[in-house]
Amino acid sequence: MKVIVMGAGVVGVSTAWFLSRLGHEVVVVERAAGAARETSFANGGQISVGQSEPWATPGMPWQILKWLCRADAPLLFRPHLDPAQWRWGLRFLLECRPGRWRDNMRNMVALGQFSQQAYQDIHSAISFDYAHRSAGILTLLDTPREMREAGRRCRELAALGVRRELLDRSAMLAIEPALAHIAPTLAGAAWCRSDESGDVHRFTVGLAAEAAKQGVEFCYSTRINALLREGERLTGISVTGPSGHYATLGADAYVLAAGSYSPLLAASAGLRLPVYPAKGYSATVPICDDSKAPSVSITDESRKIVFSRLGNRLRVAGTAELSGYSSSLNAVRCAALLARARECFPGAAEWDKAEFWSGLRPATPGNVPLIGQSAITNLYLNTGHGTLGFTEGPGSGKALALLMHGEAPDIGFDFHKVKSA
Repeated sequence: MKVIVMGAGVVGVSTAWFLSRLGHEVVVVERAAGAARETSFANGGQISVGQSEPWATPGMPWQILKWLCRADAPLLFRPHLDPAQWRWGLRFLLECRPGRWRDNMRNMVALGQFSQQAYQDIHSAISFDYAHRSAGILTLLDTPREMREAGRRCRELAALGVRRELLDRSAMLAIEPALAHIAPTLAGAAWCRSDESGDVHRFTVGLAAEAAKQGVEFCYSTRINALLREGERLTGISVTGPSGHYATLGADAYVLAAGSYSPLLAASAGLRLPVYPAKGYSATVPICDDSKAPSVSITDESRKIVFSRLGNRLRVAGTAELSGYSSSLNAVRCAALLARARECFPGAAEWDKAEFWSGLRPATPGNVPLIGQSAITNLYLNTGHGTLGFTEGPGSGKALALLMHGEAPDIGFDFHKVKSA
């Protein structure tokens, strides 16, 4: 069948790749001038199944209250007169219940593990450079309390088939000597050796190029104006092409993988999706001293900041800001990223040459993405991956491609349940 995939981020391109491998005719429509120009451009660079933990935990509502007056808070809620924001916030509170939190983590881990297999499928079929490192991920823990909480998480993840272990400072330094400067201030670390890192932009661009070689058509600089619906089906999508002319594109089936803009497009067809943008920030800095820069990807647990080595660059990323669709840079939050990076790795990089970026992560209240058929019979969803788009993208693409092909993916994941439109 012919399929139109809306969105050329890591999720959309992965979906197109796997659909094409199954023999379908695929067209990808993307408003930017190329693949991975928005949320998949400069994220933290982690492929982190070992960090498949929802934001919506039982203790998070109280933590958010403590952060309300901090401009550099890891999770910042900026209220607007936006019904979608308040609906999302109320659902987020409901997802903080212990039973929901555990169920959400189970789904996230299952999807992450399936995505690891999907990465192997891609690596076995094609080869391209995206600064990939299979060196695991270290999570820094500041206090004995964080160590105890991390120990509980390790046991919970172990029950789901993910090995994550606690390390004292000496074991942590054996894995990453570049942490020597900051080590005395830490209680220890958690270590997931099966996690990975890489450059999501280079991965997505490389995969898009290979997909094009196998026949996938990419329509860049093409804005989607609306989904055209008749009854229970889409008849096409209204687009504005590079030349400014309007057109209607049609297919047998459609995949909505437009990140944070998915709910806006879905609304044009009468669907309401529980997805809201969570703005994240990053700084990319050239490394000037290899011996002082980390070789292992690192998460700073209490500050929700990650560090990833991407060739001769250091990527520093983190924070989440629920403030609508603005992608403007907040100087305070940018400075907080860089200040922590300098503190952890003094002399490692040319800090005055940092390049800052922000992107809108498509977040569901429980951090579990929407994957599966919608209430419109020929419209499928693949959106809402939050901070784990790089981790879950290939697995999401493979799983949805199999569903659309009429096969049941071997994955313990709760796919999107069709609700009335």
